[in-house]
Amino acid sequence: MFKHPKESQITITQLMLPSNSNFSGKIHGGYILNLMDQIAFACASKHSRHYCVTASVNKVDFLNPIDVGELLTLKASINYTGRTSMVVGVRVESENIQTGEKKHCNSSYFTMVAKDENGKNVTVPGIILDTEQSVRRFARSIRRQEQSRTRSNTFKPSEFKIEDHLEFVKTQNAQVDL
Repeated sequence: MFKHPKESQITITQLMLPSNSNFSGKIHGGYILNLMDQIAFACASKHSRHYCVTASVNKVDFLNPIDVGELLTLKASINYTGRTSMVVGVRVESENIQTGEKKHCNSSYFTMVAKDENGKNVTVPGIILDTEQSVRRFARSIRRQEQSRTRSNTFKPSEFKIEDHLEFVKTQNAQVDL
């Protein structure tokens, strides 16, 4: 079975309140991550029709601060489907209510795994790719997974070769005393 990404897309908008801010009046990053995880869960669960858990979050960059009083809009869509996992793309934008100015604050990729009532992984529907953008997102997700595996293997203690990295490390803001 295959489903179109539009069938499970989710958008939420929420007013940013002082209770979620730090001392400088900016919204805590942890609060934003919590909202992102919630919308990724909702999107993945809607696609799979199963309870889903977060397996990983890829690349969280806070691009612009979010002020108290701004509207925050989060958009989630399925970018990739594996056998039991899905990659949910989440985009975060803030809007100043008074000026209408919008800022892109974050884009992240949540890998979610569908579970059955016993907590076992369950097969998810595939995704229908019918636009160039959907194919690009799917292919990018595969590439991101490959890069992650390569990075993990390169830096696994049993595979790590210090001579491959020592000269580079010495050019950084670090003192090497071995």
